[in-house]
Amino acid sequence: MIKTTYVIGHRNPDTDSIASAIGYAALKQRQGDSSVIAAMTGAPNPQTRYILDRLEIPDPLFLADVHPKVRDTLKRQPVTVDRRASAYEALELFNKSGVRVLPVVDDEYRPCGILSLLRLSESYLLPSQDKLRQVTTTLSNLARTLAAHFVTTHGDDTPVTLNLFIGAMLEESFSSSIDGYNPRELLIMTGNRRTIQLAAIERGVRVLVVTGGHQLEGGLLELAQKQDVTVLLTPNDTATAAWLARLSTPVSCLAEEEFAAIGVDKSLVVLRQKLLAANVSAVLALEGDDTLAGVATKSSLLAPLPYNLILVDHNELGQAVPGAELVEIAEVIDHHKLGNNHSNSPISFVTSPVGSTCTLVARRYRECGIEPDRQIAALLLSGILSDTVILKSPTTTDTDHQMAVWLEVCSGLVSADFGRDIFAASSSLKNYGSVARVVAADFKLFTHEKYSIGLGQVEVMGFEEFYGMKEELLSVLAEVKRRDNLFIAGLMVTDITTETTLFLVEGHTRIAHVMEYPQLEPHLYELKNVMSRKKQMVPHLLKILSKV
Repeated sequence: MIKTTYVIGHRNPDTDSIASAIGYAALKQRQGDSSVIAAMTGAPNPQTRYILDRLEIPDPLFLADVHPKVRDTLKRQPVTVDRRASAYEALELFNKSGVRVLPVVDDEYRPCGILSLLRLSESYLLPSQDKLRQVTTTLSNLARTLAAHFVTTHGDDTPVTLNLFIGAMLEESFSSSIDGYNPRELLIMTGNRRTIQLAAIERGVRVLVVTGGHQLEGGLLELAQKQDVTVLLTPNDTATAAWLARLSTPVSCLAEEEFAAIGVDKSLVVLRQKLLAANVSAVLALEGDDTLAGVATKSSLLAPLPYNLILVDHNELGQAVPGAELVEIAEVIDHHKLGNNHSNSPISFVTSPVGSTCTLVARRYRECGIEPDRQIAALLLSGILSDTVILKSPTTTDTDHQMAVWLEVCSGLVSADFGRDIFAASSSLKNYGSVARVVAADFKLFTHEKYSIGLGQVEVMGFEEFYGMKEELLSVLAEVKRRDNLFIAGLMVTDITTETTLFLVEGHTRIAHVMEYPQLEPHLYELKNVMSRKKQMVPHLLKILSKV
């Protein structure tokens, strides 16, 4: 099985996250791996939207989550049995396929029951005493199972329950044995015994089966037609025909109408609950239109997933696409502090204290001796310029500068001009569409001992617009703090022209006493020369938390 690999950044992705995912997936594809796909777990923010549109690069695949679903481990093309099929045909399917459960389907491939080998065996090996003679069948199934043909009337698919008698005795004994039975509920089997055939026809039995390949004796055919007796001729001997007749029962009469089912889009966690809690051996997996997709069993829970992940611009599962903890992580490329869980097997883990993940991706291109095309080079350059604020952030390293120069050559762009265009086009907070989106667009969670904090960041050119919506932003931060049970929830509004950040925060009141930056008004602090959340703001907040 060839797995699909999704290259994906963190939740609430910024430009660096999306650009590095697209860029690294493109590198993998250039190396011949067509199964690698760039993905994102959130909509592009206004800055990233501008860049993708300007460079005419399609959005990555959107993945709301990667929780393993029923469809991911399901074996398609299940062995099924038509509701009109006979028990004999079902037994043949059980024998050929080796399965223990057969979904019973209707003409539209919707399950109408489930037939287990155990249930079928019990029906024939352990019949109740009062049903030893009974055969539930349809005339069509009876003829097909006996390899017989009709000489009067024809078969239909209406189930009927008949009492089976074998005419292998003198006519007097036979007649006395069927006394007391409704003739229209009798199925008589006999060979070339005219007296038995005549007695059965004169009584008007429902079905007469003549075995051994024999024909009706002269004159009996017309009488059978007159008496509305269905006559079947079979090449099988009487003993075999009697055995086969019992196996002509339609599976719809034997199947369990109540069965466990699950949609293919449900998670494996739900499937596990159904399989274990109800102690069932199989659960029928259904498509959206309720047609059968497959049969899920306990082995489905152990089947390998058809996809894995490459994480870029993050390594903590708390920031990853929901469900990442249940999926194999194949690689990590990041420039943040380590906070990842243990992996089950060795993986490629590239991390370096540079200003942008796109710097690391660009370096991988150079290490592989591959030059990115103009679009990808421009996209990687945009990621570096965004995360380093046009190479002004204190996180900027010599490596960022070197890769930016190389990508300038590859893309034909000038970093300073391109960077100004990017920030000028996306610096207005109104571009985000809503106040809530301003906070959520690049919001990340961080944990330190018993504290959880959340920090968003937006870059602007001047603070006038921010002051106009400050109270609304504070209200959103208060709701985020309550919803996510955070110690503090803050928003960094960074003016790239003055290299100053206004920090709006909702949280513990004692923060004001230890913040160590000027408080302009309640909930608002001025942080001059602070532009980096990763290198400046987060370390500072984690330090002062110990004083609160």
